[in-house]
Amino acid sequence: MPELPEVEVSRRGIAPHLENQQIADVVVRDRRLRWPIPEAVSTVVGATITRVERRAKYLIIHTTQGYLIVHLGMSGALRVVPTDTLVVKHDHIDLVLTSGWCLRFNDPRRFGCWLYSKQHPAVSHPLLAKLGPEPLTDTFNVEHLYSVSRGKQQAIKTFIMDNHVVVGVGNIYANESLFKAGINPKRAAGKISRARYERLVPIIKETLAKAIEQGGTTLQDFTQADGQPGYFKQELMVYGRGGKLCMQCGERLKEIRLGQRSTVYCTQCQR
Repeated sequence: MPELPEVEVSRRGIAPHLENQQIADVVVRDRRLRWPIPEAVSTVVGATITRVERRAKYLIIHTTQGYLIVHLGMSGALRVVPTDTLVVKHDHIDLVLTSGWCLRFNDPRRFGCWLYSKQHPAVSHPLLAKLGPEPLTDTFNVEHLYSVSRGKQQAIKTFIMDNHVVVGVGNIYANESLFKAGINPKRAAGKISRARYERLVPIIKETLAKAIEQGGTTLQDFTQADGQPGYFKQELMVYGRGGKLCMQCGERLKEIRLGQRSTVYCTQCQR
């Protein structure tokens, strides 16, 4: 599933082509996504796109007639293509612009979503209203993470992956950040010292920022808005390397499951 860096890379890829453009039409070929695409998405026909924002792993397309909420799901991809570009299988929706271009959404597994909100969804929509702080902003800091962790018996890995605690720290980046911080992913969040959180928070920020800079992490389905793959996979030190040797100490990496997700760590480097 695309994680926060992949979604941010997509946002940066499509935003210059969409902002300040007028919407000529919304073409829906298949409404059967994670939630059926509502008829209300057509409300934006005739509107001008003013901004493309990301909140967690949702893209919010601001228009003069409301907001479109887009999620890539497990296999969704956005492309900006000429309106007459041949439609292929799983091209479910086009946001057609008067410029002769369109934003095309392809989603083979149909776990993505396209929804409409009249008010800004970050404060009004149930999918977004209760999310935690963005990891690359000042609101995600040591004080926040340390204070909300007190008394928590939850494993630190699943804790930092909780979108109510902080958004967008998906499985790949949780694995990598905990390795760099030297923290055992099974350790209870409430038993980790403030000093260790002071190390973990900037590492999370740095890991996500670097992934965005390098274009996201290509695994199976993700490519950028221009069709080019991300390159951060070359930087992964533990994720997907269960049973291989630790790049730091040479110990064999251990792979377990936490919160039903694959978790790889080094028993020597992470305590």
